[in-house]
Amino acid sequence: MEKKKSTANKGQLKVLFFGFISLLAFGCDQKPIEETAESTQKTNIIFILADDLGYGDLGFLGQQYIETPNIDKLAKQGMFFSNFYSGSTVCAPSRSSFLTGLHTGHTPIRGNSEVQPEGQLPMPDSVMTVGKALQQAGYVTGAFGKWGLGFIGTSGEPVNQGFNEFFGYNCQRYAHRYYPDYLWHNDQKVDLPGNDWTKTEDYAPDLIQEKTLAFIDDNKDKPFFLFMPIVTPHAELAAPDDEIMAKYKAKFPDEKPFIGGKGADYGPDMRIPGYQSQPYPHATFAAMVERIDRYVGEVLDKLEENGLAENTLIIFSSDNGAHREGGADPEFFDSNGPFRGFKRDLYEGGVRAPMIAWWPGKIKAGTTSDHVAAFWDLLPTFSEVAGNKISESIDGISFVPAMLGHDDQQAKHEYLYWEFHEQGGKQAIRQGNWKAVKLDVFNSETPTLELYDLSQDPGETTNLAASNPEKMAEMEKLMETSHLENPIFKFYRSEKEAAEK
Repeated sequence: MEKKKSTANKGQLKVLFFGFISLLAFGCDQKPIEETAESTQKTNIIFILADDLGYGDLGFLGQQYIETPNIDKLAKQGMFFSNFYSGSTVCAPSRSSFLTGLHTGHTPIRGNSEVQPEGQLPMPDSVMTVGKALQQAGYVTGAFGKWGLGFIGTSGEPVNQGFNEFFGYNCQRYAHRYYPDYLWHNDQKVDLPGNDWTKTEDYAPDLIQEKTLAFIDDNKDKPFFLFMPIVTPHAELAAPDDEIMAKYKAKFPDEKPFIGGKGADYGPDMRIPGYQSQPYPHATFAAMVERIDRYVGEVLDKLEENGLAENTLIIFSSDNGAHREGGADPEFFDSNGPFRGFKRDLYEGGVRAPMIAWWPGKIKAGTTSDHVAAFWDLLPTFSEVAGNKISESIDGISFVPAMLGHDDQQAKHEYLYWEFHEQGGKQAIRQGNWKAVKLDVFNSETPTLELYDLSQDPGETTNLAASNPEKMAEMEKLMETSHLENPIFKFYRSEKEAAEK
């Protein structure tokens, strides 16, 4: 692979301003993490994050078509969290919530806003993140996969957010394509000689996996934090034509092809944001999910090879619900399991995420926790594992007690909150077993209000708002107080109107 030094495009300089403004919206009261006495041997931490993987796409949760033996093994040897939630229902804000320990009413990046020619709005470099917290604790930190929180040369690039090494896609838009012309290694553009937007020889997720495993080898004698934002099964349907693909082609022999639109297919007229045509959509999706499972197995093998398994915590999850683009067919695979909704919904199918915690000798094997937790809990959880004490100026709560089976010591959320800045604006609150959803926030004087009792109706089929007006009003008030105004991601009509004056 030939490496080329990147230079920031002038158009990218504007995102520095956006990052600064976003920081103002976030607030400057974040307190630094205070270190406690160092342990003799810190626990390695790995966060494996699948992209658009549905709750029902895994074997141990009932998937009938796709084989996921390594992830199933992870669950059998660890703890499954049945009430775990992603940070958002799309990519960038979900990752922002994870990194900052803040829900989408407070975290700086609240949508998938892009900048040109490449990248997304940058995370402010002054905000505390998981990467910075663990660097302070003496960890080597690496991120391998999809970033989407700021281009090279901005405040949001990985090195400015606490990661010693990054390899993968900086831009979410480029991550729609599995055979890109190049990837990024820190600030270096790495050409892929087998790809030129017409050829499809170098499958990017496999290249990223190679770097991921090398990171474990290179840091086996140091405490490390490994963030694995795997790209699959997001966006276009594409997988190498290997034994995994052959198995699923045999399983789904009579497929209806997916035909991409203009510029969708690799060639001289290809457009990067598109989704290629795929003659075997079901087989390809299944192969992509099983490939994630293979990556998980390779990480487990690498830990065993280096004698690290007994001193490593792995968290496995997904960034949001299953998607329906590019020929993906979540209805066929029952990807949302028992829940309503998909990616871009704030119903359970859009934000309830599968989550496994694996920590040999610490977490009791084959257990399930019903503790209600979310992405913004990962920062304080990882900090506690690392031996740090974190301030209370975040939304997250460590769930280490729940992982260790000390439920009587586990602090609980009063409620969880989400906001979504597409499709007319949406909000959701979970408080105990109550779940409230508000639609048409942006433009309607009479938004749609919905209220569900998840203990009786996990599929959110019966709207109880009309019969419980006091509870619905209470949930609406929580929605209002949970939203901190952000000058870039306007939400309520009053904010937009004020900006226009």
